[in-house]
Amino acid sequence: MDMDKETILRKVKNVLEQVRPYLQQDGGDVNFVELTDDNTVIVELTGACGNCPHSKMTLKNGIESVMKKVIPEIKSVEQVETLDL
Repeated sequence: MDMDKETILRKVKNVLEQVRPYLQQDGGDVNFVELTDDNTVIVELTGACGNCPHSKMTLKNGIESVMKKVIPEIKSVEQVETLDL
């Protein structure tokens, strides 16, 4: 049974709330940006996570693995590209 986009969105935000305290322990945070039509979650890593060399690993091994375990419909979790102006 496929979940509707609203249900997936609610679950995505819930998972982010669950992982947020772990990121905050290291001085970082995560913000939800978008759920694409192909069920890719776009997030922004901020604070210490925003420019940490391990942020890609945190994103894929941490946030994405939890997200896909809880919500099998999720294809991937990607970090929004931030522009340094």
